Amino acid sequence: MCGRFTLALSKEVIESTLDVYLDVLEPSYNIAPTQRVLSIVQGKEEKRAGFMRWGLIPSWAKDKKIGSRMINARSETVDKKPSFKHLLSRRRCLIVADGFYEWDQHGKEKQPYRFLLKNNPVITFAGLWDRWEEEDNEIISCTILTTDANEDMNKFHHRMPVILDEQKREKWLDRSITNHESLKSLLTPLPEGEITYYPVSKNVNSPKNNHSELLNSL
Repeated sequence: MCGRFTLALSKEVIESTLDVYLDVLEPSYNIAPTQRVLSIVQGKEEKRAGFMRWGLIPSWAKDKKIGSRMINARSETVDKKPSFKHLLSRRRCLIVADGFYEWDQHGKEKQPYRFLLKNNPVITFAGLWDRWEEEDNEIISCTILTTDANEDMNKFHHRMPVILDEQKREKWLDRSITNHESLKSLLTPLPEGEITYYPVSKNVNSPKNNHSELLNSL
């Protein structure tokens, strides 16, 4: 799964890597569900970047609180679940990060680790988004797709976020592609050996903590 991540890169690095324009970007070292996350969608002429709430609230939901339970979606069944199957064809997005956290549990102790790509400072998770409205209130929200863990991640958890490389993310955003099987073929585990990780402070365990020291290796 993916329950916490980071984005501490400069605005310029993200703009040049992903070919988008950002109005403003503040670093966040412990992004948690229900918080705003930087997302990218394909507009009619160019990609557009903005912020969405993490935790999908389907357009038909009666209560926005459902979003806190829908931070992830399983890629294997994304075309079968009522909350996601229509979004797969028409509301796909990238969720931008530079690292994510996972925990190694021994007994009652949980040690957090930060995971990075070895050869790219920018991580793009495959995501889906939706628009929820209630009277004058509108929330744009998203979920991160997950897949089976590769050998690197399996030491920590049996699931991992779907991380798209440059070629795959262009296809993921391509609005002309609507075939579910073609889209699901992009949602595969990252090849072994492409991520690195290191232990970080247990202060990460609380989403109330959000400061640069969280990124320091133990």
